[in-house]
Amino acid sequence: MINGIKRRGVVGKNGKIEIQTSELSEGTVVEIIVLVEPNGQDETDYLLSNQANRTQLLQAIERAENPENLVVVTPEEWHEKYRKGLFLPA
Repeated sequence: MINGIKRRGVVGKNGKIEIQTSELSEGTVVEIIVLVEPNGQDETDYLLSNQANRTQLLQAIERAENPENLVVVTPEEWHEKYRKGLFLPA
């Protein structure tokens, strides 16, 4: 049975990560998975961070909201065009 131990830490010099726990004895074989928290900047915040990006993002949103710019494809049309790449039966 796999058991888990969750600890928070900070990456140190040269990428060193230390974990201390009394729940593991010396010689215990472990598998380590590192989950990295986001750097704090949301993608939208980044896209709005300067005038050029902001203008381009807002124009793209405006184009997407205009019904005249929508392309409608039926499932049948999609399958006819892309079925070969997905290995779906004819």
